[in-house]
Amino acid sequence: MRVLLTESTARALGARVRAVDPGAEIVALGLDGTLTLDDRVSLDREHTGVEAAWATNDLYEESRLLRPFFGLVRRLDTLVWFQSQAAGYDDPIFGELIRKGVLFTKSDVHRVPIAEYVLRAALDHVQRVTEWRVAQAERSWRRHQLGEIDGSGWVVIGLGPIGLEVARLAQAFGAWVVGVRRHPSRDEPVSEVVTPDRLFTVLPDADVVALCAPANASTAHLVDERFLARMKPGALLVNIARGSLVDEAALLRALDTGPIGAAALDVFETEPLPRDSPLWTHPKVSITPHNSATSTGQLRRQEELFFDNLARLLADEPLRGVVTVADLD
Repeated sequence: MRVLLTESTARALGARVRAVDPGAEIVALGLDGTLTLDDRVSLDREHTGVEAAWATNDLYEESRLLRPFFGLVRRLDTLVWFQSQAAGYDDPIFGELIRKGVLFTKSDVHRVPIAEYVLRAALDHVQRVTEWRVAQAERSWRRHQLGEIDGSGWVVIGLGPIGLEVARLAQAFGAWVVGVRRHPSRDEPVSEVVTPDRLFTVLPDADVVALCAPANASTAHLVDERFLARMKPGALLVNIARGSLVDEAALLRALDTGPIGAAALDVFETEPLPRDSPLWTHPKVSITPHNSATSTGQLRRQEELFFDNLARLLADEPLRGVVTVADLD
C-alpha cells in the first residue's frame, strides 16, 4: 500500500509502517510541498498513486503543510482510506471524501485529555480558584467556602467516546450525570439518558453542562437564549465540542443578566478568537485556545489507532472509527 505522510512522520514512523506492511511505499510531504517516494524518488503531484493518507498532528502545528496536504488528498482518485487525527468530521473536506466513497476513520483518542479538561474546569468553578489567585497576587490570607462536585448534577450533551469519558470521571467524583443522546442504547454507563427533545426538562437541575456533541445542522446554536434561560442559576457551561454549538452573543447577554454562573470555552465560532471579542475580558469566562485535546498521551494513542487500522485494512477487517454518509446526514 502506498501511504501519504508528512516528512517528519515518515522519518519517525516509516519503519513501523513497513513492520505492519512489508510492501508499503511511503510518500512523504516536505515542508516545501515536495513529494518523495521512500526518500529517494521525487513524485509529480498529479501521479502519486497514494492509497492511504494519515492526517497527523504536525499538519496543524506546521500550518503551511495543510494546503498542499489536503489539496493533494482532494484530487486523489486512488485514495482508499483516510485516517483523521480529529474526533469531529464537520470540515467540508472530510464530508467530500466520505461522499466520494473514501473509507474515512475519525480519532477518539482525545477523550482522556478533554475529559480531564472538563473536570479541571468544573473544579476551578466550584472551588472558586480565581479568588485564591487574586488573593495570592495581593499577598492576602483570605479563605472562602468551597463547593463540591460530589452530589452535583451534570448534563453531558453527546455521548460519544468523549462524552462518555466526561461522564465517567464526573461520576467518579460523585456527580449525578444525565446524558443526552439522539438514539439511546439503554445501557449507557450514566445515571440517566434522555433524548434531545427532553433536554429542557433536565437543564434546570444541572450544575455543570458539558457540550460534547458533533457540529451539524441539528446542533448549530444549540445553546441559544432559550437554552441559557433554562440553565440553573450559577451553573457552569463547558464547551469542548465546536464553537458553532454556542450563540456567543446570547451567551454574553446571559452571563451579564441571566442565571448562568460561568463558561469555560475551548472552542469558538471564529478561531483564533478575534482580539476584540468581549469574551476575552468577561469576568465569568475562562478561555483556552482549542487546546483541550492536546496532550502527550494522545499522540501515543494516535499512533496506536493508525497502526491498528492499517493492520485491519490489510486483513480486510472492520476499521475503528468509520464515519459514513449516514453520519454526515
